[in-house]
Amino acid sequence: MNDTSSLERRTLVFAPTGRDARLMASFMERAEKPCHIVNSVSELCQEIQNGAAAAVVTEEGINGTAIDQLRQVLEQQPPWSDFPLILLISGGRVTAESERSRVLRLPLGNVLLLERPLRPETLLSTVEMAVRGRQRQYQIRDQIQQVERAHEALRRSEKLAVTGRLAASIAHEINNPLEAVTNLLYLIRSEACSPQMLHYLDIADQELARVTEISKHTLRFYREPNQPVQINVADVLESVLALYHSRLAAAHVKADKQFFAQSVIVRASVGELRQIIANLVGNALDAMRNGGTLCVRLSVESSPLDPGAKRARITIADNGTGIPAPLLSTIFEPFITTKGETGTGLGLWVSDELIKKNGWSMRVRSSTSPESHGTIFSLLIPLRERQTLHQVDPPTTDRD
Repeated sequence: MNDTSSLERRTLVFAPTGRDARLMASFMERAEKPCHIVNSVSELCQEIQNGAAAAVVTEEGINGTAIDQLRQVLEQQPPWSDFPLILLISGGRVTAESERSRVLRLPLGNVLLLERPLRPETLLSTVEMAVRGRQRQYQIRDQIQQVERAHEALRRSEKLAVTGRLAASIAHEINNPLEAVTNLLYLIRSEACSPQMLHYLDIADQELARVTEISKHTLRFYREPNQPVQINVADVLESVLALYHSRLAAAHVKADKQFFAQSVIVRASVGELRQIIANLVGNALDAMRNGGTLCVRLSVESSPLDPGAKRARITIADNGTGIPAPLLSTIFEPFITTKGETGTGLGLWVSDELIKKNGWSMRVRSSTSPESHGTIFSLLIPLRERQTLHQVDPPTTDRD
């Protein structure tokens, strides 16, 4: 049983005079009913907020000030809660004083009165009834929370669906004018052009090819099948760096390529692997707004669990701002972002889903320290066959 559940099963006892508190606590302990003695109204209010099933209070502890304190706490209860108070009062006929006390107690709501002297069995049965009612309230609370979580999951699912439809729509709309521009460039080349004009056309072709690749990539993610094929990991890394060439230059970021294994062949979807790497490179660029170094490393290593098994390690490292420690454990959840309004929080979530689907793994380290800041993502892909060629031993590095 966890700590919260233990708190929610206990009965609070507040009897400021005599030995009443200790006697009642001993009755409950012998009956194996959890209880906790409090020594002031302030402590009683605090423990009610911490969690309890009921409270037994003697009338000596209830006056105008105490009732005001209790009323403020009970008014803050959530809609499902109706905290039970068992109030021990003196027996006898109704007097002006007892009537005044009754009126003062009205704001407390769920109050059960027991006249003293009373038998231990009466106290225990009343406490048991109050605790049973309180447990029903906790069940209603849990059901409400489950419904709220289900609603939140539905809202997130709908948001993901809308995002996918929007991405597909944008990609489709971009694709149409791209085809027209491509045809126009072809027609222009068929006309007599100066060398300078041909140079400009070459640049236009390169940039147009870049936009076309982005559009196809978006469409592929939404609807095109991604069948696994034999691919060279280095080629995929090169294509992503080529895609980000303009952004790297504009951000004054230097790309440091360290391909210690020149040819690593894996069976995977080109689109999915490119998606993962593109997300990591894009995030690294966003973290280096004032320039920096992007390290892209490819190597082959032995698996710690099976030295005879090999795996490819793709490392994307930056010396940017780093990820704050409180967010590090949640970065693979949807809609979690460190970019404020400029980020959707979907990139790493999508990457994590693709990694799990393929049976790969991802490791991440990050620091926001002024002396040493940055983030390192390592994608580990098991090599199930003899797939590595022209491998060069990498220098010794600090591996996570």
